[in-house]
Parts: sequence; structure tokens; C-alpha cells
Amino acid sequence: MLHRMTMRVVPALTVAVTEEGFRSRKRLVMVVPGLVSFALYRGLKVMAWHEDIVALLCASGLFSSVVALAAYAYGRERRLADVLRDDDLHTQAWVVLRIGFLYAVQLSLMVLALLKVATYDYHDHPDGPAMMALIIASMSVARDAFEIGHVRLLQQQGQPFVTFPDGKALWALVTGRVDLWAMRVAVATVGVGLVYLAMTILMSAATTDLGQLIVIGVLAGAACTLTFVQGLHPSLRTWEGLTRYSWRELLRFFLWPGMAFGWTYYLIADGAISFLLAVPDPPVWVRLLVTAGTAGLLSLYGYYMGRSRWQEETLHATIPASLLRCPFISSILASKKA
Repeated sequence: MLHRMTMRVVPALTVAVTEEGFRSRKRLVMVVPGLVSFALYRGLKVMAWHEDIVALLCASGLFSSVVALAAYAYGRERRLADVLRDDDLHTQAWVVLRIGFLYAVQLSLMVLALLKVATYDYHDHPDGPAMMALIIASMSVARDAFEIGHVRLLQQQGQPFVTFPDGKALWALVTGRVDLWAMRVAVATVGVGLVYLAMTILMSAATTDLGQLIVIGVLAGAACTLTFVQGLHPSLRTWEGLTRYSWRELLRFFLWPGMAFGWTYYLIADGAISFLLAVPDPPVWVRLLVTAGTAGLLSLYGYYMGRSRWQEETLHATIPASLLRCPFISSILASKKA
């Protein structure tokens, strides 16, 4: 999911993939896999494989792997055969396995878990959830792979980007600058874990799927927002960095990507626990680990995205401070308000 967050938080990447002409092409790219995945669902249903969670996830992952490579090539504006011949094996493997297979499996689990929270359980009613898992996963993979291919095309045409959404910059930060992120992530992880533990003692609702979903969205969203501001203003204290933005700007980032991806990662974990491990109602200690781990992961991602924004602003000095969130989301909010 990091690539999705990066593409919508780093302004140069956001602008590259939200131009009107590009967005119209992207809609077409998403529709085709959606229609094919519906046919795939019908085929699985004939053989009753859609009721087997492993078969469903494998089908989703394998189909989305093909979709990812094709959409990536289309975003590059090159034939698939040329991409396979010219791109290095590492890039192809990353697109197929990470953006295709693994991302599709994560999204499928997320959809199944979300429907479970909404009392539309895959175990009881496999048809609808299985169909939605296949369609949503393949369409999302097509969208993101197409965007990544387009960014790669712009890179080759000479447009500079401070970071590319392939995780290499994050890995360099994690392995090379432990002093920058380790303490922040540790504080967020332990702090959120302790808060959630206290809430489970005080309120039994916090140990339900819906209750944990709400709590983890708030806590992980707050952790992500704080570390984002810390990464964006490394020379300032956290409170000084926060005061540079209005509460509306902070709330917007808190809601997306903070709370939204807090929910996303929780649902992925809940889907894996409920359907792959067959533990529909996990004990409190498992819920505690999931909550603290999600907050820790998002705090790391938040710091990385803030640092990426800081690097871009330092190099180009063209991003106004008011753009705490991406222009695409801001325009949507403005249009809704109007």
C-alpha cells in the first residue's frame, strides 16, 4: 500500500497522475480488468472454487499479476513484449509480484474483512464477497500499475522525481538512517498499544471488530499525521511543526491517508486472521498486536512521506506550505463544498 500513499502525498507524483487526459485513460484501464474478473468469478463459481479462500486468493493474485504487467506497459506507452525485453528482471518481478499478486491478495482480504464487519460474511454468503474481492482487486491493481508505468515514462523523458514509489527510498531510510525513525516509530507503537490496552479494559466494545476498526483508525491516523509533520519539518519540534498548519489541513491528512490506511491495514490483518487462519474472533492480545503494529507501520510510512515531501521542497522550493494533502483530493473536497 505504500506506493498508493506515496503517489497521493508527494506532489510531483500526484500532479503526474491526476491530469485530466491521463485520468480518462485510467478509467478505461480499470474497466477492462473489472469485466474480465467478473468472467473469472463466473468460472470459479461453476467449479465451486470461489468458496475456497486459498483458491480465491490465488486466482485474484495470478490474474492481477497479468493485469499489473499489462497496465504497466500501457502506462509506459510501449508494447508488452518490448517492456519484457528491455526492463530489468528486478523491475518486472516487482510489478508482477508486489503490485500484482501481493497487492491483489491484500485487497481481496480487505474486501472480505470489510464485508464481515458489515455482517455480510464470506463464510455464510461466499458469492457476493468473492465477486467483489476479485473485481475490486483487479481494478485497483490496474489503476496503480498504470500510474506507475506513466511515472516511469515521464522519468525516461527527463522529468525528475525525488522519489519513486517502489519502496527503495524507504528501504534506504530504514537501513541507513535508523537514528531518524526508530525512536519515533517505537514511541508510536508502544503508545498506541498502551492506549488500546486501556480501552479494552474500560470498554468491551473495543474488543469487537467494529470497535477495533474505529479505534485503530483514530490512533493510527494520529500517529501517521504526527510523524508526517516530523519528517516534513526535521528542524522543528513536533508542536512547532503542527502549528504551521490549520486544523483543517491537519484533519485532512489525518483522514487520508492516516485514518483511511489505518483501516486498510487493520482489515487486511483481520482478513488474514479470520479467513486464512480461521480465527473469526481473535483474543485481545492478538488485537493488541494488530493495533500497535498498524500504528507503528503507519508512523514509519508517515515519517517517510514527510521526509520525501521535505526533500522535494528543499530541492525545488515550489510547493506551498498550504498543500498538506494532494491537489487531487483538495480539488474533490472543494468541488463537494461548492
